Amino acid sequence: MTNLKRTALFETHRQLGARIAPFGGWEMPLWYASAREEHLAVRTAAGLFDVSHMGVLDVRGPEACAFLDHVGTNDVSKLAVGRSHYSYLLDERGDVVDDIMVYRVEPERYVVVVNAANNDKDWDWLRAQASRFRCVLRDLRDPASGADRRVDLALQGPRSLEILQRLMRDAQPSMLADLPYTGVLRASLAGHDVFISRTGYTGERIAYEIFVHPDESVALWQALLDAGRDLGLKPCGLAARDSLRIEAGLPLYGHELAGPLNLAPYHIGFDNFVKVGKAADFIGKAAYLERAARNTAKLIRFRMNEKGVRPSKLGDPVLDKRGRVIGTVTSCAPDGEGYLLGMALVEQTAGVEEGSAIYIIALPERLPEPLKPFAPMGSRALMPEPSTVLSRFLSRKA
Repeated sequence: MTNLKRTALFETHRQLGARIAPFGGWEMPLWYASAREEHLAVRTAAGLFDVSHMGVLDVRGPEACAFLDHVGTNDVSKLAVGRSHYSYLLDERGDVVDDIMVYRVEPERYVVVVNAANNDKDWDWLRAQASRFRCVLRDLRDPASGADRRVDLALQGPRSLEILQRLMRDAQPSMLADLPYTGVLRASLAGHDVFISRTGYTGERIAYEIFVHPDESVALWQALLDAGRDLGLKPCGLAARDSLRIEAGLPLYGHELAGPLNLAPYHIGFDNFVKVGKAADFIGKAAYLERAARNTAKLIRFRMNEKGVRPSKLGDPVLDKRGRVIGTVTSCAPDGEGYLLGMALVEQTAGVEEGSAIYIIALPERLPEPLKPFAPMGSRALMPEPSTVLSRFLSRKA
């Protein structure tokens, strides 16, 4: 793949020995030591992620709220200053354009984070809609945004608060301790002007995202690693980010949202972020409701019963105990114990609930030729792997 972008931290990742791979048009670290070690660090101590490839947009002006309520499914009019929420962009057909986070940082100013692979598409879509509102839309990764430029670093895990407090002065450590989940505040962190939100993509409740000027991201990254080294903080790559979000039951665009299955919030148990009763109508509302009324599938989370089995992937079949195909795998990755965890879309009528037994066939990348009447001795047949359905979401303490 050519013309891949690099974050300001690219050379830092190489110096740390990261395995680099393409992701969403960027060269990003997959892991440093191992994905499992980084996964466990987040669950037991803390992990630091470079997510500065994500798009960061700024919307401000007297009709910024009205604009975001028009394009987004969540109710921006109810979002207080210093809070954030998860939302969706839909097109006129009710299909998911992207899933986003919206942060209200001032009375008439919002920061919006979009998926890296969708940044250009989202930018064009939002600019086309913004022309009818009295608001200004800016790309905060663009050099033209000057001192307001921001990129995202994520610090996740139970020791994250303590690490951040070590880099703060005066009353700010107590302010951060009082920050509620989804809250956001402006602060000085190791001398850097930042926004800190208590949000993340790992399922951890003690979790933060830090929006810093890209020219200062390398220095802040190093300051965070230094501050948390004795607390077990580790740099983490995209592989751990994926396994953590699967363990938590969180969707990934292209897998549990949109993608080949054209999934929507009503498929995956996230329809509470689509406020169909809010005062402002949003793009795609009527079509979305029509499709939701006809939906016959739901997302589940599962765990393979044995270790060492072939990982499943998007599109692999899910079977019931009689061998009938009842669904399709959407994501799969190993958890901190070495078992494969995954999510799958299944028929609502299949009777699949927490504790149910299901069977996964992990298809090879290249399917074998049609089977002959007699397979040669010693060849291997595809076998369904027994799995157990888990609760839809990982239970985490507040």
